[in-house]
Amino acid sequence: MATIHVDLDTIEATTAKALEAHGAKPWIASCVAQAVRVAEAHSNKICGLFYLQSYCSQLLSGRVKGDVEPQVHQPKPASVMVDAKLGFAQAAFSRGLDTALLAAKTNGVATLAICHSHTCTSMGYFTEQIARAGYIAIGMTNAKSCVSPPGGTKAVLGTNPIAMSVPDGKGGLAMQFDQSTSAIAIGKINMAATAGEQIPLGWGVDSEGNPTQDPNAVLKGGSLVSSGGYKGYGFGLMAEILAAAFTGGSTSTQLDPLKATEGNPHDLGQCYIIIDPTNVAGDLFWDKLDTISEAITSQAGARLPGTNKVLLSSVELDEQMWNDVLALTQV
Repeated sequence: MATIHVDLDTIEATTAKALEAHGAKPWIASCVAQAVRVAEAHSNKICGLFYLQSYCSQLLSGRVKGDVEPQVHQPKPASVMVDAKLGFAQAAFSRGLDTALLAAKTNGVATLAICHSHTCTSMGYFTEQIARAGYIAIGMTNAKSCVSPPGGTKAVLGTNPIAMSVPDGKGGLAMQFDQSTSAIAIGKINMAATAGEQIPLGWGVDSEGNPTQDPNAVLKGGSLVSSGGYKGYGFGLMAEILAAAFTGGSTSTQLDPLKATEGNPHDLGQCYIIIDPTNVAGDLFWDKLDTISEAITSQAGARLPGTNKVLLSSVELDEQMWNDVLALTQV
């Protein structure tokens, strides 16, 4: 299989061009392309170019709107909501972020609800922006149901990721933790099925609830399992409540498959809790954060989640995949 190296500037520019070619406004295409760039830089293949074909085909089918202007509202002093109008979550977040940060600065804590949006793919992409602005961020969303509850056999939750980011007080990150509440992200099951590969035991079960290594058995009638059993299930359920009920968005059981060209718009929600780290303890927060960090980093081989990452400046791609991406720029 032939591979090529493509730099991130080219990936971002090509992604934006492809989205514009399929009907996205330039500023919206730019917001999404930046997220794709960051995902590829972090080797997060599931949330990078892997999603571009879906974005483009759904722009044409109308499952996602590429020409809408998100509307920002502030129903209460510490509550900010953005109506994405069934458009891209990245664009809606960019419109509401400054208002939400000001609300957190004024009130000590604030919530930012992105309502009626397309899938946001990577939660950490958003919480990182909040942390780099100097605030603690907790973010969550939901997805198409594919996770059955402990003791059950029918999928009721999505992978329902939760991301948490902590600032270092210098414009960087002290910690970032981004994970699905299922044993594995559904995208990795999809990628294994596409590649004709098996999956490890413990990722999912078949339609009868039996552990399986066949990704197709998980995708066709089976389900994923929660990470950590009841513990992951509890976190996933809380993510569902805040992402769907709090924002008025689709529940996991109401969603059509997210990557399918046809189907109802996603109409998803994301909930972000934004905290001023100095709201209670003042600058003592930074001293205590250093103490916590030192207790971990003083141990050889230990680190805070999300730190010491080396971002790629270019990525290795399957040549045919890149050709497919280039083809998306021509409609």
